[in-house]
Amino acid sequence: MTSASSSQSAQDAPIPILPSTPTSSGFGGGNLHLRQRDLLRIYAWYRVAIALILLTLFISGVSRGTVGTLFPALYLNTAVTYSVLNILWLAYLFRTGFHASPRRIGSILGCDVITFLLLIQASGGLGSGVGYLLLTTCAVGSLLLDRRMGAFLAAIVSIAVIGQQVAGMVLGTAETRDVVSAGSLGVLLFTSVSALQYLSGHIRLANRKAERVRQQAAHLQRLTQQIVAQMRTGVLVLDRHDKIELVNRAAQQLLGNQQHAGDTIEQPLRREIDVLRSDTSQKHRLVRGAGNSELKLSHTKLPPGPGSSTLVFIEDNRKLTQQAQQLKLASLGRLTGSIAHEVRNPLGAISHAAQLLAESEQISDEDRRLTEIICRHSQRVNQIIENVMQLSRRKEASTQRLDLCHWLPQFIEDYRRGAPEDAQITVSLGSGPVMARFAPDQLAQVLTNLCNNALHHSRSTTGRREVELRVEYLPQRACARLEVLDKGRGVAEEHRDQIFEPFFTTEANGAGLGLYIARELCEAVRANIYYCRSDDKRSCFRVEFSSADQVF
Repeated sequence: MTSASSSQSAQDAPIPILPSTPTSSGFGGGNLHLRQRDLLRIYAWYRVAIALILLTLFISGVSRGTVGTLFPALYLNTAVTYSVLNILWLAYLFRTGFHASPRRIGSILGCDVITFLLLIQASGGLGSGVGYLLLTTCAVGSLLLDRRMGAFLAAIVSIAVIGQQVAGMVLGTAETRDVVSAGSLGVLLFTSVSALQYLSGHIRLANRKAERVRQQAAHLQRLTQQIVAQMRTGVLVLDRHDKIELVNRAAQQLLGNQQHAGDTIEQPLRREIDVLRSDTSQKHRLVRGAGNSELKLSHTKLPPGPGSSTLVFIEDNRKLTQQAQQLKLASLGRLTGSIAHEVRNPLGAISHAAQLLAESEQISDEDRRLTEIICRHSQRVNQIIENVMQLSRRKEASTQRLDLCHWLPQFIEDYRRGAPEDAQITVSLGSGPVMARFAPDQLAQVLTNLCNNALHHSRSTTGRREVELRVEYLPQRACARLEVLDKGRGVAEEHRDQIFEPFFTTEANGAGLGLYIARELCEAVRANIYYCRSDDKRSCFRVEFSSADQVF
């Protein structure tokens, strides 16, 4: 499962999953040509060996009085020619990979039949025992040829042997018992061929069934690989030495590394998995993944086999917290929305009364400053109420694929209209399209909050309002990343875990809801927003988007 890729689309090449159709000839199944080549290879070496043995027996005189007794010259010439032809045929098969057409196989078998008939004639009949070599020829023919051709070969050989002995009786070179032996040999040939064809038929059926099972298993394996590769849940299979046997693309994206099968997992991840293995009471562990994301690890032992493997599931914990957050906000939103609506009316009356009082010519300057304080804090409370009501009214976003390199300049152009005139905004775009999935108006709201914060903190530190936006594509995680950098002092270490909490602020006039709303909008589309320091030590808020091909 295997194994993951570094292209922006992060799409694996489609795996063919349709099973192939079994063949219906020869031995049956997809291994027909392989088995035919094996049998042909054995028979080719057998022919060379038997030809050399027959020639050696005659030349050495070991079998004197048995072979080549009637026509020695015919026997010698036939044996020599047969040996040379067999060696040449073996060399030809080597060159072709022991692959031959049925016509060539029939020619080989015909050559063997003619050769053995000549050797039988030269040896004075079937008493020499040469005729029994025809059993091997017919047996191989019944396996290499189809059923009808195998039976036809056995019939031809039987007729030829009987005819040869009858002709010998006519010419006076054979006796009646030789004809009986020829008939017995014919019966033996048919019996052997029939038995082999019967067995080969059952073997063909078994091979076809085995081939269908093999193809189905291969089909299921490819299908499983495709499912694992496309899963949004990370899958990691480790052997007993904690080396990766299988890792899917989602696991690589969540962990933010380029580990492949055969690599050893990193030490922090190994410690967390070891805790799960040793403590059976813990069902899962939370770890930090790529982009400061929170991951949930769970594991299970695979069935015993050669080696003890561990199956680890890696999930983005934001999905679970998002569901819990939605349940919490569903009930809290109705309550806070009602309270905010009720508070808004008297607050408007207080603010309006303060404004009217400030316009009076009878109040002193000290009282007028007090009315300014009332108006200023009324506006702050009103902004808090607006934010709370916005959260309670917020509906599910209609996301779409955005090219950040094209969308961001349009956002900056709109943002400049409401930004201070001395604001310096720098944009760094990646090469080529950088795709992300988000609702355009909600992404604009997130960036507006981040840019406002950046301009404010830069001015409080350097006296200049400066902000830089960077867009890039992360091939190791197959996602887009947007950075908002400023030249402020940054977030104190003790406040980093609190800045996204509602109503937390370090500013006297802040409402403490801007970053909270930004996080809520990001988590709604499984994007991750967090604070960090950039490579040049500047204060930075990062938004790492989910896959642009994912639909919510």
